[in-house]
Order: sequence, then C-alpha cells, then structure tokens
Amino acid sequence: MDAADGAGDGEGGANHGAADARPAEARPAEARPAEARAALEANLAGFRRVPMQRPGLRAASVALCPVVRHGALHLLITRRAASMRNHPGQWALPGGSRDPGESAEETARRELREETGVEVPAADVLGVLDDYVTRSGYLITPVVVWGGPVAAAMTGPAAEVAQIHVIPLADLDQPPQLLRIPESDRPVLRLPLLAGHVYAPTAAFIYQFCQLARHGLTTRVAQFEQPVFAWR
Repeated sequence: MDAADGAGDGEGGANHGAADARPAEARPAEARPAEARAALEANLAGFRRVPMQRPGLRAASVALCPVVRHGALHLLITRRAASMRNHPGQWALPGGSRDPGESAEETARRELREETGVEVPAADVLGVLDDYVTRSGYLITPVVVWGGPVAAAMTGPAAEVAQIHVIPLADLDQPPQLLRIPESDRPVLRLPLLAGHVYAPTAAFIYQFCQLARHGLTTRVAQFEQPVFAWR
C-alpha cells in the first residue's frame, strides 16, 4: 500500500506534539498481561477520534495490534518486501486499501490476517484512532485490534512482507523527533525503531496509540508531515 512509511537515518531533536491531557486511566500493566486488555479498552473508551471526509482519496486501514509476548505488551510491525513497487523495504503496520463494502475495521482485520497470519474476531476490535491523509493519496484509518498471545512464528506473503517484528510497547513509547524539511512548513515526525527510524504516517499512528494506550492522553497527529520519499 502506498501509505506505508520509511525507515532511515538522520538528525532531529526530540520535541513533543501537543496533547490534550484528560484524567489518565490505568496504564496497561506489562507485569499483568491478563489486565492489559481491560486497561486498553478503558483508555480507548474515552477517546473521541477525528474522522475526515476526502471523497477523492483512496480509503485504507491499518491495524495497530497489541500482543502479549513474554508477559509484556508488544506491537506487530512489518518490514515491506524489497521487491515491492511502492515503498520497498520500509516499516509499516499491517494494512491496505479498503475493498468495496468493507468497513474500516473489517479491512484492518483482513489485512492483519493476510500479512501476519493473526486472525482476530470482530469482538477484538478495541477502537479506532484519528484518520490521516497521506501525500500518496490515501485516507488511512488506524484500527486497534487485540491480538493477545501469539505464536512465536508468524508469516506473511513473501511478495509483500519481508519480516514481521514484535516490538515491546515500552520501547516504542518514545518522545517523537520532529524534523524540518524545505518542502513543507509542517514538521516530519519520526520515532527510533531498532537500528533506525520509523516515519509518519506509521510513526504518527504508533505515537498516538502509545500516548492513548499507555498514558490515557489524547494526542492529535494529523498535522505531522511525512518524509519526501513517502510522498510518491
């Protein structure tokens, strides 16, 4: 899907996005994974998402899928196959274009199953985050789905997915780095990930999710720019 973002290096100072603080719900307790889902649901229940209406854009969904691994909460993140025509080798969340008649939630669940093999019922959809418009012509809806305990080995189609990573949520919960680029007056948001970085839009979804899921904070991210290499 063209909405995927990229990984790369570069310098950028840490800078927090604006957040509207509300009374924080209980943080999902990594030490008590059985309670993590209830805590996530409590935080998401108070969230009021910002939808967008852009008829000329292609509707798509991505799945933010928290899973339990080694008694801690993790998030599923994929590395796109190097052979893909659009955004090869870049970090992404499971996702893709919406099929006719599908809801945003149904697309996220289908793409999660197709790209990772993790199949979840409709009852495991925990919430929906803010819509995000990409430079490549997509209107993306991020959907939070509960993955729970997952198998050690997950596989996706080799033509689309090079690797599936299970990243501790605590490692992703980092202050965003905001980069200035001459092509836009909006800052590019990126987060550190393994030995490199993940950029908006994927970084924006992860940042909003961590702020909400771990801290009970509503943080808007639609204002953040993507790097120029993701504009195509």
